[in-house]
Amino acid sequence: MKLGLQIGYWGAGPPQGVEEQIAEAERLGYDSVWTAEAWGSDALTPLAWWGRSTTRMQLGTAIVQLSARTPAATAMAAITMDHLTEGRFILGLGASGPQVVEGWYGESYSKPLARTREYVEIIRRILARDERVSFSGEHYSMPFPGGTGLGKPLRSIVHPLRDDLPIYLAAEGPKNVALTAEIADGWLALFFSPRDNAFYRSALDEGFAREGARHTPDDFEVACTVPIIIHDDTEVAADAYRPMLALYIGGMGAKDQNFHTEVFSRMGYEAEAKKIQELYLAGRKDEAAAAVPTALVEDVALVGSKDKIRDEVARWRETVVTTFLVFGNIPTLRDIAEIVLD
Repeated sequence: MKLGLQIGYWGAGPPQGVEEQIAEAERLGYDSVWTAEAWGSDALTPLAWWGRSTTRMQLGTAIVQLSARTPAATAMAAITMDHLTEGRFILGLGASGPQVVEGWYGESYSKPLARTREYVEIIRRILARDERVSFSGEHYSMPFPGGTGLGKPLRSIVHPLRDDLPIYLAAEGPKNVALTAEIADGWLALFFSPRDNAFYRSALDEGFAREGARHTPDDFEVACTVPIIIHDDTEVAADAYRPMLALYIGGMGAKDQNFHTEVFSRMGYEAEAKKIQELYLAGRKDEAAAAVPTALVEDVALVGSKDKIRDEVARWRETVVTTFLVFGNIPTLRDIAEIVLD
Protein backbone atom coordinates (compact mmCIF):
# COMPACT_ATOMS: atom_id res chain seq x y z
CA MET A 1 0.00 0.00 0.00
CA LYS A 2 1.33 3.42 -1.01
CA LEU A 3 0.49 6.78 0.52
CA GLY A 4 -0.41 10.03 -1.20
CA LEU A 5 -0.85 13.42 0.44
CA GLN A 6 -4.19 14.97 -0.51
CA ILE A 7 -4.13 18.77 -0.31
CA GLY A 8 -7.55 19.07 -1.98
CA TYR A 9 -9.16 22.36 -2.91
CA TRP A 10 -9.07 25.58 -0.91
CA GLY A 11 -11.70 26.97 1.36
CA ALA A 12 -11.94 30.74 1.76
CA GLY A 13 -8.22 31.12 1.09
CA PRO A 14 -4.94 29.23 0.71
CA PRO A 15 -4.36 26.52 3.33
CA GLN A 16 -1.45 27.11 5.65
CA GLY A 17 1.62 24.94 6.14
CA VAL A 18 1.31 23.04 2.87
CA GLU A 19 4.97 23.35 1.87
CA GLU A 20 6.05 21.93 5.24
CA GLN A 21 3.53 19.08 4.91
CA ILE A 22 4.78 18.19 1.45
CA ALA A 23 8.41 18.25 2.54
CA GLU A 24 7.68 15.95 5.48
CA ALA A 25 5.55 13.63 3.35
CA GLU A 26 8.38 13.23 0.88
CA ARG A 27 10.82 12.52 3.71
CA LEU A 28 8.45 9.93 5.18
CA GLY A 29 8.15 8.02 1.90
CA TYR A 30 4.81 9.21 0.61
CA ASP A 31 4.53 8.37 -3.08
CA SER A 32 2.49 11.34 -4.32
CA VAL A 33 0.82 14.68 -3.58
CA TRP A 34 -2.54 15.78 -4.99
CA THR A 35 -4.53 18.98 -5.46
CA ALA A 36 -8.16 19.50 -6.50
CA GLU A 37 -10.63 22.09 -7.70
CA ALA A 38 -14.31 22.75 -7.05
CA TRP A 39 -15.53 26.30 -7.77
CA GLY A 40 -12.73 28.36 -6.29
CA SER A 41 -9.04 27.48 -6.47
CA ASP A 42 -7.85 25.59 -9.54
CA ALA A 43 -5.90 22.35 -9.28
CA LEU A 44 -2.92 23.02 -11.54
CA THR A 45 -1.48 26.30 -10.25
CA PRO A 46 -1.05 25.23 -6.60
CA LEU A 47 0.37 21.88 -7.69
CA ALA A 48 3.02 23.58 -9.82
CA TRP A 49 3.84 26.11 -7.10
CA TRP A 50 4.07 23.70 -4.17
CA GLY A 51 5.46 20.83 -6.20
CA ARG A 52 8.51 22.78 -7.30
CA SER A 53 10.33 21.80 -4.09
CA THR A 54 9.77 18.06 -4.49
CA THR A 55 12.34 15.72 -5.98
CA ARG A 56 10.74 12.30 -5.88
CA MET A 57 6.99 12.36 -5.30
CA GLN A 58 4.51 12.16 -8.16
CA LEU A 59 2.30 15.22 -8.55
CA GLY A 60 -1.36 14.59 -9.36
CA THR A 61 -4.65 16.39 -9.84
CA ALA A 62 -7.61 14.88 -8.01
CA ILE A 63 -9.33 16.29 -9.88
CA VAL A 64 -9.22 18.62 -12.88
CA GLN A 65 -12.82 19.17 -13.96
CA LEU A 66 -13.56 18.41 -17.60
CA SER A 67 -15.79 21.42 -18.12
CA ALA A 68 -13.19 23.86 -16.79
CA ARG A 69 -11.00 23.50 -19.88
CA THR A 70 -11.16 22.23 -23.42
CA PRO A 71 -9.40 18.90 -24.00
CA ALA A 72 -6.58 20.72 -25.79
CA ALA A 73 -6.06 23.17 -22.91
CA THR A 74 -5.89 20.28 -20.45
CA ALA A 75 -3.44 18.43 -22.69
CA MET A 76 -1.26 21.55 -22.89
CA ALA A 77 -1.23 21.85 -19.10
CA ALA A 78 -0.39 18.17 -18.71
CA ILE A 79 2.47 18.34 -21.20
CA THR A 80 3.84 21.42 -19.45
CA MET A 81 3.56 19.90 -15.97
CA ASP A 82 5.14 16.65 -17.09
CA HIS A 83 8.19 18.49 -18.44
CA LEU A 84 8.49 20.67 -15.32
CA THR A 85 8.32 17.62 -13.06
CA GLU A 86 10.59 15.49 -15.26
CA GLY A 87 7.94 12.85 -15.76
CA ARG A 88 6.23 12.85 -12.35
CA PHE A 89 2.85 14.28 -13.31
CA ILE A 90 -0.45 12.37 -13.12
CA LEU A 91 -3.47 13.89 -14.84
CA GLY A 92 -6.53 13.17 -12.74
CA LEU A 93 -9.81 14.08 -14.44
CA GLY A 94 -13.45 14.10 -13.42
CA ALA A 95 -16.81 15.09 -14.88
CA SER A 96 -17.96 16.76 -11.62
CA GLY A 97 -21.75 17.14 -11.29
CA PRO A 98 -24.59 19.07 -12.91
CA GLN A 99 -24.72 21.81 -10.26
CA VAL A 100 -21.08 22.74 -10.90
CA VAL A 101 -20.97 22.09 -14.63
CA GLU A 102 -24.19 23.91 -15.48
CA GLY A 103 -24.19 26.41 -12.61
CA TRP A 104 -20.51 27.40 -12.56
CA TYR A 105 -19.19 26.62 -16.03
CA GLY A 106 -22.41 27.26 -17.90
CA GLU A 107 -22.20 24.04 -19.89
CA SER A 108 -24.51 21.08 -20.37
CA TYR A 109 -23.96 18.06 -18.15
CA SER A 110 -25.58 15.65 -20.59
CA LYS A 111 -23.98 12.25 -21.20
CA PRO A 112 -20.95 12.56 -18.87
CA LEU A 113 -19.59 9.11 -19.80
CA ALA A 114 -19.61 9.89 -23.52
CA ARG A 115 -18.03 13.30 -22.88
CA THR A 116 -15.32 11.71 -20.76
CA ARG A 117 -14.52 9.14 -23.44
CA GLU A 118 -14.15 11.83 -26.12
CA TYR A 119 -12.15 14.12 -23.82
CA VAL A 120 -9.61 11.42 -22.96
CA GLU A 121 -9.34 10.32 -26.60
CA ILE A 122 -8.45 13.86 -27.72
CA ILE A 123 -5.83 14.22 -24.99
CA ARG A 124 -4.25 10.92 -25.95
CA ARG A 125 -4.10 11.97 -29.62
CA ILE A 126 -2.40 15.23 -28.63
CA LEU A 127 0.10 13.37 -26.44
CA ALA A 128 0.86 10.89 -29.21
CA ARG A 129 1.83 13.76 -31.54
CA ASP A 130 1.95 11.45 -34.53
CA GLU A 131 -0.41 13.57 -36.61
CA ARG A 132 -2.30 16.85 -36.64
CA VAL A 133 -5.30 16.43 -34.39
CA SER A 134 -8.69 16.28 -36.02
CA PHE A 135 -11.70 15.02 -34.09
CA SER A 136 -15.41 14.97 -34.79
CA GLY A 137 -17.51 13.78 -31.87
CA GLU A 138 -20.88 14.34 -30.31
CA HIS A 139 -19.46 16.69 -27.69
CA TYR A 140 -16.11 17.92 -29.02
CA SER A 141 -14.92 18.83 -32.50
CA MET A 142 -11.49 19.93 -33.68
CA PRO A 143 -11.31 22.08 -35.76
CA PHE A 144 -14.51 23.89 -34.81
CA PRO A 145 -17.22 23.25 -37.42
CA GLY A 146 -18.51 26.43 -38.96
CA GLY A 147 -17.25 29.71 -37.58
CA THR A 148 -14.81 31.51 -39.86
CA GLY A 149 -13.90 28.31 -41.64
CA LEU A 150 -10.24 29.11 -41.06
CA GLY A 151 -9.60 26.57 -38.34
CA LYS A 152 -7.19 23.80 -39.23
CA PRO A 153 -5.87 20.68 -37.51
CA LEU A 154 -2.76 21.36 -35.42
CA ARG A 155 -0.07 19.39 -33.66
CA SER A 156 1.48 20.38 -30.33
CA ILE A 157 4.54 22.59 -30.76
CA VAL A 158 6.00 21.05 -27.60
CA HIS A 159 7.06 17.43 -27.82
CA PRO A 160 5.48 15.63 -24.84
CA LEU A 161 7.97 14.13 -22.44
CA ARG A 162 5.80 11.00 -22.26
CA ASP A 163 3.17 10.01 -24.80
CA ASP A 164 1.83 7.58 -22.17
CA LEU A 165 1.44 10.19 -19.45
CA PRO A 166 -0.89 8.53 -16.89
CA ILE A 167 -4.52 9.62 -16.84
CA TYR A 168 -6.66 8.74 -13.82
CA LEU A 169 -10.42 9.19 -13.72
CA ALA A 170 -12.66 9.96 -10.77
CA ALA A 171 -15.66 7.64 -10.76
CA GLU A 172 -18.28 6.40 -8.29
CA GLY A 173 -20.99 4.49 -10.17
CA PRO A 174 -20.34 1.07 -11.73
CA LYS A 175 -20.63 2.30 -15.33
CA ASN A 176 -18.12 5.07 -14.65
CA VAL A 177 -15.75 2.66 -12.93
CA ALA A 178 -15.93 0.24 -15.87
CA LEU A 179 -15.19 3.09 -18.30
CA THR A 180 -12.24 4.08 -16.13
CA ALA A 181 -10.77 0.59 -16.27
CA GLU A 182 -11.20 0.58 -20.04
CA ILE A 183 -9.68 3.93 -21.04
CA ALA A 184 -7.63 5.20 -18.09
CA ASP A 185 -4.47 4.26 -16.22
CA GLY A 186 -5.91 4.62 -12.74
CA TRP A 187 -9.09 5.15 -10.74
CA LEU A 188 -9.52 8.00 -8.25
CA ALA A 189 -11.92 6.42 -5.80
CA LEU A 190 -14.01 8.24 -3.22
CA PHE A 191 -16.22 6.79 -0.48
CA PHE A 192 -14.88 3.30 -1.14
CA SER A 193 -15.66 0.63 1.44
CA PRO A 194 -13.69 -2.63 1.71
CA ARG A 195 -16.93 -4.55 2.14
CA ASP A 196 -17.96 -3.38 -1.34
CA ASN A 197 -14.70 -4.55 -2.87
CA ALA A 198 -16.31 -7.36 -4.88
CA PHE A 199 -18.81 -4.90 -6.37
CA TYR A 200 -16.08 -2.56 -7.58
CA ARG A 201 -13.77 -5.36 -8.67
CA SER A 202 -16.55 -6.63 -10.90
CA ALA A 203 -17.05 -3.17 -12.42
CA LEU A 204 -13.32 -2.85 -13.04
CA ASP A 205 -13.13 -6.33 -14.57
CA GLU A 206 -15.90 -5.38 -16.98
CA GLY A 207 -13.75 -2.50 -18.22
CA PHE A 208 -10.56 -4.57 -18.39
CA ALA A 209 -12.37 -7.13 -20.56
CA ARG A 210 -13.40 -4.60 -23.21
CA GLU A 211 -11.64 -4.50 -26.54
CA GLY A 212 -8.80 -1.99 -26.52
CA ALA A 213 -8.54 -1.76 -22.72
CA ARG A 214 -5.18 -0.34 -21.72
CA HIS A 215 -4.52 -2.37 -18.58
CA THR A 216 -5.11 -5.50 -16.57
CA PRO A 217 -5.78 -5.64 -12.82
CA ASP A 218 -2.06 -6.24 -12.28
CA ASP A 219 -0.87 -2.88 -13.65
CA PHE A 220 -3.81 -0.59 -12.88
CA GLU A 221 -3.67 1.95 -10.07
CA VAL A 222 -6.50 2.69 -7.62
CA ALA A 223 -5.83 5.80 -5.57
CA CYS A 224 -8.52 6.18 -2.94
CA THR A 225 -9.21 9.09 -0.61
CA VAL A 226 -9.23 7.46 2.83
CA PRO A 227 -9.68 9.78 5.82
CA ILE A 228 -7.52 8.56 8.69
CA ILE A 229 -8.38 10.21 12.00
CA ILE A 230 -6.43 9.03 15.01
CA HIS A 231 -7.92 9.37 18.49
CA ASP A 232 -8.27 6.93 21.37
CA ASP A 233 -12.01 7.67 21.43
CA THR A 234 -13.53 6.34 18.20
CA GLU A 235 -16.62 8.53 18.51
CA VAL A 236 -14.50 11.67 18.81
CA ALA A 237 -12.56 10.60 15.72
CA ALA A 238 -15.77 9.89 13.82
CA ASP A 239 -17.18 13.28 14.84
CA ALA A 240 -14.31 14.96 12.99
CA TYR A 241 -15.44 13.42 9.71
CA ARG A 242 -19.22 13.51 10.07
CA PRO A 243 -19.61 17.13 8.83
CA MET A 244 -17.76 16.35 5.60
CA LEU A 245 -19.87 13.27 4.98
CA ALA A 246 -23.01 15.29 5.66
CA LEU A 247 -21.88 17.91 3.14
CA TYR A 248 -21.32 15.36 0.38
CA ILE A 249 -24.36 13.20 1.13
CA GLY A 250 -26.63 16.16 1.74
CA GLY A 251 -25.34 19.12 -0.19
CA MET A 252 -23.05 18.09 -3.04
CA GLY A 253 -25.77 17.68 -5.61
CA ALA A 254 -29.47 18.14 -6.13
CA LYS A 255 -32.01 16.24 -4.05
CA ASP A 256 -32.90 13.93 -6.92
CA GLN A 257 -29.39 13.64 -8.36
CA ASN A 258 -26.55 13.28 -5.89
CA PHE A 259 -23.98 10.66 -6.85
CA HIS A 260 -22.55 10.53 -3.33
CA THR A 261 -25.97 9.86 -1.83
CA GLU A 262 -26.38 7.03 -4.33
CA VAL A 263 -23.07 5.48 -3.21
CA PHE A 264 -24.20 5.24 0.40
CA SER A 265 -27.64 4.02 -0.62
CA ARG A 266 -25.98 1.15 -2.52
CA MET A 267 -23.90 0.52 0.59
CA GLY A 268 -27.07 -0.13 2.59
CA TYR A 269 -27.61 3.29 4.15
CA GLU A 270 -30.51 4.46 1.97
CA ALA A 271 -32.74 5.56 4.85
CA GLU A 272 -29.88 7.24 6.69
CA ALA A 273 -28.68 9.01 3.54
CA LYS A 274 -32.18 10.30 2.82
CA LYS A 275 -32.48 11.68 6.35
CA ILE A 276 -29.05 13.34 6.17
CA GLN A 277 -29.95 14.92 2.84
CA GLU A 278 -33.29 16.23 4.09
CA LEU A 279 -31.69 17.81 7.16
CA TYR A 280 -28.84 19.32 5.18
CA LEU A 281 -31.04 20.82 2.47
CA ALA A 282 -33.26 22.28 5.19
CA GLY A 283 -30.25 24.18 6.53
CA ARG A 284 -29.91 21.98 9.62
CA LYS A 285 -26.30 21.08 8.94
CA ASP A 286 -25.32 20.22 12.51
CA GLU A 287 -28.23 17.81 12.76
CA ALA A 288 -27.30 16.32 9.40
CA ALA A 289 -23.78 15.64 10.65
CA ALA A 290 -25.09 14.13 13.88
CA ALA A 291 -27.30 11.81 11.81
CA VAL A 292 -24.28 10.17 10.14
CA PRO A 293 -23.95 6.72 11.79
CA THR A 294 -20.59 5.70 13.20
CA ALA A 295 -20.79 2.48 11.20
CA LEU A 296 -21.08 4.52 8.00
CA VAL A 297 -18.00 6.52 8.96
CA GLU A 298 -16.07 3.34 9.69
CA ASP A 299 -17.04 1.89 6.32
CA VAL A 300 -15.23 4.60 4.34
CA ALA A 301 -12.66 5.94 6.82
CA LEU A 302 -10.15 4.74 9.37
CA VAL A 303 -11.04 6.26 12.74
CA GLY A 304 -9.95 5.47 16.28
CA SER A 305 -6.78 4.45 18.07
CA LYS A 306 -3.56 3.56 16.31
CA ASP A 307 -4.01 -0.11 17.17
CA LYS A 308 -7.60 -0.15 15.88
CA ILE A 309 -6.60 1.54 12.64
CA ARG A 310 -3.58 -0.73 12.19
CA ASP A 311 -5.84 -3.77 12.47
CA GLU A 312 -8.37 -2.33 10.02
CA VAL A 313 -5.74 -1.44 7.43
CA ALA A 314 -5.28 -5.17 6.90
CA ARG A 315 -8.70 -5.51 5.24
CA TRP A 316 -7.93 -2.56 2.96
CA ARG A 317 -4.77 -4.31 1.77
CA GLU A 318 -6.97 -7.10 0.40
CA THR A 319 -8.96 -4.73 -1.83
CA VAL A 320 -8.33 -3.21 -5.26
CA VAL A 321 -6.94 -0.05 -3.62
CA THR A 322 -3.22 0.52 -4.22
CA THR A 323 -2.78 4.01 -2.69
CA PHE A 324 -4.32 5.76 0.28
CA LEU A 325 -4.81 9.49 -0.35
CA VAL A 326 -4.80 11.14 3.07
CA PHE A 327 -5.15 14.57 4.64
CA GLY A 328 -3.31 15.70 7.75
CA ASN A 329 -0.92 17.95 9.60
CA ILE A 330 2.68 16.86 10.08
CA PRO A 331 2.14 14.80 13.27
CA THR A 332 -0.78 13.03 11.61
CA LEU A 333 1.22 12.30 8.47
CA ARG A 334 3.93 10.75 10.64
CA ASP A 335 1.43 8.58 12.50
CA ILE A 336 -0.17 7.45 9.25
CA ALA A 337 3.21 6.55 7.75
CA GLU A 338 4.04 4.53 10.86
CA ILE A 339 0.76 2.62 10.61
CA VAL A 340 0.62 2.04 6.85
CA LEU A 341 4.21 1.98 5.60
CA ASP A 342 6.09 0.31 8.44
